[in-house]
Amino acid sequence: MDPVVIPILVAALVVVFLVAATVRIVPQARRYNIERFGRYRRTLQPGLNFVLPVADRVNTKLDVREQVYSSDPKPVITEDNLVVNIDTVLYYQITDPRAAAYEVADYLQAIDQLTVTTLRNVIGSMDLEATLTSREEINARLRAVLDDATGKWGIRVNRVEIKAIDPPNTIKEAMEKQMRAERDKRAAILHAEGERQAKILTAEGTKQKDILEAQGTQQAMILRADGESKAVELVFQAVHRNNADAKVLAYKYLETLPHLAQSDNNTFWVIPGELTEAIRTVTTAFGDQSAGAGLSASAEREDVAADVADSDKDDVGAPEIEPNSTLALDAVAAADEAAKQAAAAVSDAKAEAEAAGETRLPGRR
Repeated sequence: MDPVVIPILVAALVVVFLVAATVRIVPQARRYNIERFGRYRRTLQPGLNFVLPVADRVNTKLDVREQVYSSDPKPVITEDNLVVNIDTVLYYQITDPRAAAYEVADYLQAIDQLTVTTLRNVIGSMDLEATLTSREEINARLRAVLDDATGKWGIRVNRVEIKAIDPPNTIKEAMEKQMRAERDKRAAILHAEGERQAKILTAEGTKQKDILEAQGTQQAMILRADGESKAVELVFQAVHRNNADAKVLAYKYLETLPHLAQSDNNTFWVIPGELTEAIRTVTTAFGDQSAGAGLSASAEREDVAADVADSDKDDVGAPEIEPNSTLALDAVAAADEAAKQAAAAVSDAKAEAEAAGETRLPGRR
């Protein structure tokens, strides 16, 4: 090998070494602390940086992005002397790489211990119920204390969250019983409220049904009454238009009496005062007809009697016919027959009224 080549190779290796020791490339979101002869010199920023070889060296490499630190469960005593285990989650960011490297030996351990002591101070002034329901307040107080203490370390605490609060098993069982009782209570209240609403709705439905049925019955009765009134009016007009005889009217009156007790609303029936007048009129009519018939019958009897007298003049013991007594008997018989018919009509009407009342009374009860 040529003796000149060896020195050239050595010189090239030295140059390469010096260049490699001089150039420092820092990634994004990273910070390098440089010491010169053991003393802090500067902090390298992301990108291409140059340092003095041999004299300068990189002491610490720090990540300035926001980081998450989850601590182990720590026992804490509450105001009512209950031990609970609390897990915390810490979100922090390095703002000053020099202070983070030289102001505290291990900033993570320092933050963890500070979190534990602060938690014990905060939780020690609260009972268990307040501890379980006041997480926002605890987080705010923790963040205020940690941010104030870690500021000189070049660290900013962005957020502190309580991940879990674990009370003792006996307390858990008591809380479960309490929650079960509360759920049962709410279920009973909701069930009672549902039944109450159902009964109210049912009552309102029944009320509306009764109202509608009553209105329907009322309208039906009104329409029926209007129809009956119009029918009576038409009959009245027809009677007056045809100039009906009083005897015919009296007979129709007696014929209508049985229909008075056929209504469903009649529990008893009152005989009207015009009944006697109607019976008297009908009796008079039947009496007149019977009188005419009696006269013709008496005439026939007189002829028969004359024939018998002519044929049997010697028969002295034959009875004589009295026409006047026969006429009187026929009129009385006609009156009695009319009275019997009127009484039968009244009896039938009463029976129908009583039967209608008996069939309707059990339904009303």
